[in-house]
Amino acid sequence: MPDELFVYILVVIIAGILSSFLCLYAQFRLRDAPGAKPYILVTFFSAIFAFSYAFELASTSLKQMKFWLNVEYLAMPFIPVFILLMCLEYVGQKLKHWIYYILFIIPIITIFMHGTNEIHHLYYTTIELNGEGPFPILKLEHGPWFYVHSIFLFLCLMISVIALLMNLKNAKFQFRMQIILMVAGIIMPIIANYFYINGLNPYGIDLGPVSMGISFIFHGAALLSYQMFNVTPIARDTVFENMKDGIIVLNQNGQIVDYNNSMLIIIPILNSQIIGQSIVDIVDGSGKLAEILWLEDECDYKLCIDGKYTYYNIRFSTVRNKNNYDIGKIITFVDVTERVYLQEELENLASFDGLTQVYNRNFFMQETEKLVRSLNGRSVSIIMFDIDYFKNVNDTFGHEAGDTVLARIAGVVKDSLRTYDIMGRYGGEEFIICMPDTSLIEAYEFAQSIRMNILQTVVPYMDKEIRVTSSFGISSTQIKIEDNSLTLQKLMREADHALYGAKSKGRNYVEIYEQSM
Repeated sequence: MPDELFVYILVVIIAGILSSFLCLYAQFRLRDAPGAKPYILVTFFSAIFAFSYAFELASTSLKQMKFWLNVEYLAMPFIPVFILLMCLEYVGQKLKHWIYYILFIIPIITIFMHGTNEIHHLYYTTIELNGEGPFPILKLEHGPWFYVHSIFLFLCLMISVIALLMNLKNAKFQFRMQIILMVAGIIMPIIANYFYINGLNPYGIDLGPVSMGISFIFHGAALLSYQMFNVTPIARDTVFENMKDGIIVLNQNGQIVDYNNSMLIIIPILNSQIIGQSIVDIVDGSGKLAEILWLEDECDYKLCIDGKYTYYNIRFSTVRNKNNYDIGKIITFVDVTERVYLQEELENLASFDGLTQVYNRNFFMQETEKLVRSLNGRSVSIIMFDIDYFKNVNDTFGHEAGDTVLARIAGVVKDSLRTYDIMGRYGGEEFIICMPDTSLIEAYEFAQSIRMNILQTVVPYMDKEIRVTSSFGISSTQIKIEDNSLTLQKLMREADHALYGAKSKGRNYVEIYEQSM
């Protein structure tokens, strides 16, 4: 075998191997992505075309060469159609079903015309063995249908290029690179076909399979380096750019395919260089966010931006193709700051007494029961107190003055509490305090202290000064886990009973429940 022929055969075989590799890679890694199925088919048929042509070049008789030429034409006519479908699907263009049927009419006719050429000679007028060169090769005189097929091939490839270039201007960097590489790959067969038709190829060798090998190098670069087919540029431009919500698009392997500008506020390190990297790896420095994304936990996420807290609700949506296969995921960050603040305000209204800004009775009971359940084997004290002769304040100065006194006295007591003490308005002018890890003596000393603070407090109202006193009842015990709920109710009854005793002793007094002594 001449060295020149060996080199050509080797190049064609390499082109076939490359097509086969890309076909298998797309089948196992990208088969559900937009445009991937036509890409799988075009690489499959190109591999058949390349290997068959290699066998044709290696053949020594006209009969063998004609056999392998017929094998080539079982695959080659479909290649331009699948390239066109690949590009249209990539840019998001959907064709009607009847158009699909029309696209395959000419390739099918071409196969028929080529297979029956001996009858009508409309595809090749003559097929001869050319032995003038250093190795035998087919010499083909083209008939009218050959040119019909060539025009069809050219139109398919040119429409593909135009469809891609129409989306180049508004596409993001990584998509521009994809489009440029895809266009470069499509132009290669056009150039090769031009040389072949005009007889400019060396020794009359068809450079089509070789050009496709080069073409798939460009496609492979887009596929492997720029995540080709993971999302279409047109979908990105129409959906992402005008959205206020932050959006990240992932492929089926959890790698970042795209993101919109709103995401830069949430994850500032995003840039074009992170395309193709794992989203969990990118946010690894933010432990909480990484955990949410890894577990796909739909929840609220708090983020400090410019010294202010912003809340996002993170949502996960699976992207499926028409065959219901998962091809990726969309993560949406919805700004719910107003909703969170409103919810906190509503919870505050439901939990706090609006006048005194201490817990209302129901919420005090809920929080205290939780606290008591955690105090197994530890002490807790309950203090109940009210404002002495509060009715006289209302009758003398009016209810507005009474409200002012209640708010002021509650504020005086709150200022004396520890961070883990719980205070609530029990009803009217009566208040209750739960003091964990506090003995009876400590609670008594605390009650005496706030009794004196209240006694010394002057509440200004209009041009008057209002002074009040207060009475206290105290109960204390050590919590046992088996009856903590009953213990709380018992302590409150005892403290209330002690408060009644303080009033019976003339008010402005601190009374300890007798049995607790």
